[in-house]
Amino acid sequence: MKRVIILGGGYGGQAVANELIDQGIPSDTIVTLIDRMPFQGLKTEYYALAAGTVSDLELRVAFPSDSRLLLMYGEVLEVDFERQVVIMEGQNELPFDYLVIALGCTDKFHGIIGADQYSSTIQTFSATRQTYQRLNDVKPQGQVTIVGGGLSGVEVAAELRESRADLNIRILDRGPSILSAFPAKLQSYVADWFREHDVEMIGHVHLGRVEEGILYDEESPKPIYTDVTVWTAGIQPVELVQRMDLPKDNSGRLIINEFHQLPQHTNVYIVGDCASLPYAPSGQAAGAQGKQVAEVLSAIWAGKTPKLGKIKLKGMLGSLGKKAGFGLMGKTALMGRVPRLLKTGVLWKSKHHIG
Repeated sequence: MKRVIILGGGYGGQAVANELIDQGIPSDTIVTLIDRMPFQGLKTEYYALAAGTVSDLELRVAFPSDSRLLLMYGEVLEVDFERQVVIMEGQNELPFDYLVIALGCTDKFHGIIGADQYSSTIQTFSATRQTYQRLNDVKPQGQVTIVGGGLSGVEVAAELRESRADLNIRILDRGPSILSAFPAKLQSYVADWFREHDVEMIGHVHLGRVEEGILYDEESPKPIYTDVTVWTAGIQPVELVQRMDLPKDNSGRLIINEFHQLPQHTNVYIVGDCASLPYAPSGQAAGAQGKQVAEVLSAIWAGKTPKLGKIKLKGMLGSLGKKAGFGLMGKTALMGRVPRLLKTGVLWKSKHHIG
């Protein structure tokens, strides 16, 4: 029997499993999907769970149900590439013939003292639940500080404003403005929305230390007081990948070949935030990559040479509460209600395994 193990049931891992099922898993092949949770959490919507505008039930997607797919739950500790086994916490080693690593990312704290200890995050389902608890326990007129003015920080701030009109909300960023990686037109639109909804934006902040209730800017003697700090200021591959002694790019992501394989171990595939890709990490990219990994595996099993097209991403969508949003489709900027409706449609399709 050929043994395929997929580590991680997020956008990438789910795509691999679903596509293998659709293309037909050979009778001599066992596919095992391993995750910590008994469902996929829609990570692109964790900002809403943190703000309290959706329940966690709404962000759960069932794993595929198929007789050819085994589901396992637990914590992955190590991968031994030479022996071709996955080492799990409290379980027997799992041998594999083919391995897909789709474990996603974790927060990057940039060496800032205390940031990991005194910040709340939205990188995992469990961490987001805890962040929800902390945010919604803040007393009226309390201060919430969001570190990082990228897409995640913007969505957390906007959704929290919709959930808690009584709070003081600010976003801190190292750059001059929020969404610095996006066109000026989008930056201005979102900044105007924040000003209209009393969300404070502070740029050129270089944090040197974070304590309980206090943040310290290296370039200002004045401390920044807060009741809760939410960290959205960067990501990196999970710790398991960080420990792997294999070629990586400047962001710590594993170098892969044109078939999404490790060049040193071509039976191992890297998907999503752990893979060095020519575009920013996203659920969309992980899903597209996962589908191609399944195509490669199916071709190999059929004795054919894999032929892959170029991955084409459809763009980016962000929300400003439930009634407004923004997006970028190619070079076209979208603002207002239309991108928010589009994002709602994308979420619906994700929950129903349509794309």
